[in-house]
Amino acid sequence: MAIDLTRAHQDLWQWCRRQGFAGYDPYDALNSRWFQVTSFKRWRWARLAWTQFHKRSPVNFRSLVGIPRERNAKGIALFALAALAEYRRSQTKEAETEVRELLDDLMWMRLKGFKGAAWGYNFDWQSRSFFAPRGTPMVVPTAFAARALCEAAEVFGHEEYLPFARTICDFILNDLNRSEETDTEVCFSYSPLDQTRVFNASLLAGETLAVVGRLTGEASLADWAMRAAHYVIRRQRADGSWSYGGDDYQSWADNFHTAFILGSLSRIIDAIGSEPGAVATGLFDEMDNSLRRGYEFWQESFFLDNGWPKYFRDRLYPADAHSAASAIVTLVELRGRIPGTMILADKIAQWSIENLHDSRGYFHYQRRRFYTVRIPYMRWSQAWMAYALARLFEVRRV
Repeated sequence: MAIDLTRAHQDLWQWCRRQGFAGYDPYDALNSRWFQVTSFKRWRWARLAWTQFHKRSPVNFRSLVGIPRERNAKGIALFALAALAEYRRSQTKEAETEVRELLDDLMWMRLKGFKGAAWGYNFDWQSRSFFAPRGTPMVVPTAFAARALCEAAEVFGHEEYLPFARTICDFILNDLNRSEETDTEVCFSYSPLDQTRVFNASLLAGETLAVVGRLTGEASLADWAMRAAHYVIRRQRADGSWSYGGDDYQSWADNFHTAFILGSLSRIIDAIGSEPGAVATGLFDEMDNSLRRGYEFWQESFFLDNGWPKYFRDRLYPADAHSAASAIVTLVELRGRIPGTMILADKIAQWSIENLHDSRGYFHYQRRRFYTVRIPYMRWSQAWMAYALARLFEVRRV
């Protein structure tokens, strides 16, 4: 098993490097030069339909409609996290150089004009609830950039990357909207343009505040993180699951958004679990119990015994590289807290190699019932799988 995984990891990294870490994305359809010169670009439903057509198509029509290959800020953050894991494992000069180059690229890609450092997507994005033009700051890519910068600060010294990471908290606290429904709860919006209550996104903001607060010693950041955690765990369902968000149309649950919640909750517990406020209010125990209930639901609902990662709990297909990789990252994060996570992580990695890996080095997008979508999406599939395999190798010391 180790030989196959090692080769797959190396081949994937070399393939991504040859592409300059740039490529297509499942949601980049609105970058089409053809679409942008039509009147359809002004219609919400046309934007949704155009995006979904390209996202769901097994054939990649992007070059035909003028969609370019580009770098994605979240993808670069994930590659930086993968490179950091490799550096911690190998301690080589080559690995350090790669980490620093990716971190430099990531910091250069930050958006200007906000109260703190923030990142967005490299395409217009039409969701069901709001439209975000290209370059709109989003909490999800920003939080993964923060994760990379905080890990770099711990590896190379706080003076190098931590001051930059600290400014991300200013963006979260001053530019994002927030729902403060009680004195002990807060939910951060996805972007400055919306008022959505997306649980995994808000908890990623909480993770950033918690980890930066631990590194800088700022209790106020830990307080905000505890409120964000409180909001999400209080909305956990009786079966241990979480819906995607707080509105009626967001009642569904899937594999990787659940993984995000579990991973961020674990990081928040690690960062603030010893804070007097968390202990005094019983929030530490509440977070830990919520995490364990959520894990039990996730593990039982979204994976087969052989590691097959289901996208939704009630159907086998699609089996998605993003779901597989984000699960591996979360399982590695939970090791030592919950028994057996590394066994499942190994199974998912092996299943992914056998079912989604291409001989050219990259990973296919999805396995569907009657066919496989072989499009090599850079952020969605390759960056996540590079991060997942690097973390797996780091803790296994392969």
